[in-house]
Amino acid sequence: MATTAGGLLRLALPSYIHHRHRDNTPLRNVQPPICAALSKQGHRFLTSVATTDDDPATTSRLIRKFIASSSKSVALDAISHLVSPNNTSFSRLSPLAFALYIEISRTSWFDWNAKLTADVIASLYKHQRFDEAKTLVLEVETKLGSRERDLCNFYCNLMNSHSKHQSKQGIFDSYECIKQLHSHSSSVYLKKRSYESLIGSLSVINLPREAETLMVEMKGDGLRPSVFEYRSLSYAYGRLGLFEDMKRVIALMEDAGFELDVVSSNMVLSSLGYHNELMEMVFWLQRMKKLKIPFSIRTYNSVLNHCHTIMSILEHPKGIKPTSLEALFQNLNHDESTLIQELVEPSVLAESMELTSSELKLDLHGMHLGSAYLVLLQWFHDLHMRYATKNHMIPDKVVLVCGIGKHSVVRGESPVKGLVKEMIMQMGSPLKIDRRNVGCFVANGKVFMNWLRQISST
Repeated sequence: MATTAGGLLRLALPSYIHHRHRDNTPLRNVQPPICAALSKQGHRFLTSVATTDDDPATTSRLIRKFIASSSKSVALDAISHLVSPNNTSFSRLSPLAFALYIEISRTSWFDWNAKLTADVIASLYKHQRFDEAKTLVLEVETKLGSRERDLCNFYCNLMNSHSKHQSKQGIFDSYECIKQLHSHSSSVYLKKRSYESLIGSLSVINLPREAETLMVEMKGDGLRPSVFEYRSLSYAYGRLGLFEDMKRVIALMEDAGFELDVVSSNMVLSSLGYHNELMEMVFWLQRMKKLKIPFSIRTYNSVLNHCHTIMSILEHPKGIKPTSLEALFQNLNHDESTLIQELVEPSVLAESMELTSSELKLDLHGMHLGSAYLVLLQWFHDLHMRYATKNHMIPDKVVLVCGIGKHSVVRGESPVKGLVKEMIMQMGSPLKIDRRNVGCFVANGKVFMNWLRQISST
């Protein structure tokens, strides 16, 4: 681990990676992971540390005090936030993860965790704190000793953590260790796990040619790639705009006996969206329908994240217009309108909605802003069509679930909740925040339906 990335490349990596390594290629189009949620206690702690003027003694005292007074979940939330690749609010404090980890490791409740340790090491790499990273790696190697399976799993976790940070240096520095374990072991499990990690990591850092060469090598070793390797490879080609290669790998996956499913399809849609290939997305949605591949909430997310008109509407929530499905289509350009008309699928709304005689509920969990916006417009349209006549049974209560932001970047601040609040306020909806559950909006069923008929007739 002490060797430089260039040294490890020369020592460990096959020649094809030398020759094809595009070190100056930006790692674009890789969807950033969601940052770990931060508790209020953790937020206060990090805010205090940020105002210490980088005084080491004060910082150390604050860390010790925080760990001594925090529960296990609060402490782990804080360090998870610091090592997250998408930590923006306290990114300057990320190098403190090492000191926080050391203090956590001294608590009575601490259980060693390969993933957490790998995340800390990857974060240290990102900030070029190589000596501290080496200390943790040596500690792990000493702890695990000759337990090759556990050691392999740790290095695979480390490769995955480096991948999340899109760190080529970190991946290449871990490459040698995995390859050495791989070459000296007769374990089929270890070999398959190694190939999975290597192919997945090289795909994440936009080296699909190298990843595919490893997959060919894997087959040569008598091992059958899983659907994960095929998906990783096709997604990497797609992000780079190499759509023929993307489709070729999809075909190889199908030839290997893996059916095209919604997960692979969503990756294809995301790749096409990155490159604004809207009509290709239309054709792919049509292919999904032909193959009877059901759309999912993530299908909506994959498409709508790349619909520029809708995303521009949501950039300014104080003036969200239009507030009807018909008006939305009038605001879209031809390609976007064709795409969204192909996307709108009653089954996705039906899966998110529950209807009984006592309650009508719509759950927006898992939806990005664009998806929540479109599903809300679908919901209003569907309800208007369903309750156009007064003879239809009206539920006692209407509930709109959007969550409290438990998994948001800042815990307790839900972007979807903010969107819903703004929309229903602009539309004059009787929906109000539920006093018993602030993650829901509620209304009397009859009052809500009367309001819906009124706005639909205007």
